[in-house]
Amino acid sequence: MTNYTTITVEKRGATDWLTLNRPEAMNSISLAMVHELSDYFGKLYNDASVRIVVMRGAGRAFCTGLDIKDQGAIDRGAIPFGGGFGFQGYLADVYIRMRRCPQPIIAAVHGAACGGGLAFALAADIRIAGESARMNAAFIKLGLSSCDMGVSYFLPRLVGASVAAELMLTGRFIHAPRALATGLVSEVVPDAGLEAAAQSYVDDMLATSPMGLRMTKEGLAMAIDAPSLEAAMAIENRNQLMCAASDDFAEGMRAFLEKRPPVYTGR
Repeated sequence: MTNYTTITVEKRGATDWLTLNRPEAMNSISLAMVHELSDYFGKLYNDASVRIVVMRGAGRAFCTGLDIKDQGAIDRGAIPFGGGFGFQGYLADVYIRMRRCPQPIIAAVHGAACGGGLAFALAADIRIAGESARMNAAFIKLGLSSCDMGVSYFLPRLVGASVAAELMLTGRFIHAPRALATGLVSEVVPDAGLEAAAQSYVDDMLATSPMGLRMTKEGLAMAIDAPSLEAAMAIENRNQLMCAASDDFAEGMRAFLEKRPPVYTGR
């Protein structure tokens, strides 16, 4: 799939700027969008040309969750895929693909991020918020459980069990200032400054070695769920030995001693 209609992918060097592009529907999630996001994130695992992804929304919102006017998305049982769970499993797999891809994902959130849109932000590695950002677990407002699309996994790990319970049991919005105070986002900037703020993270990450960046995302994800310190350190030891055997490590050491920026080649 190359001609996307519900998302756009702008390639800026080694960074993909992925925009949810249904502004007329506040970037709500349609079946077509799930097809396209599944295709895009599914290809990233083996795409070494992409090192970082910035995810954002067109128009007034980041993503307002499921498009309840899209019959293809609503008729969840009629879709013959999704691991036997139909649309439910098909959309859920998008978030798994986001976490599985080795590229760090930066979510630049403005306006509403609700339900599945909140889950997109949570599945990213770094979240930055515009001043207009407001997020909620909207599922419970529609007669569903708020334990959906990975929210019950991601949210307590980011903000703690008490705040996660509050947000999930009530469906209340959390606005940008409190999102910053609870650690849900890394910073809050004016909406007009979101792109520049995201670019600053991109610049810092592009200054690292490709292997080091990839293994840091992988190792961090494993450490968060590690059953013990020893298990986390086993992954760390494996990652460091692999990185230390690379040409980029030798270049990084030379550059440090020579007091110059390293020139990494990915080898």
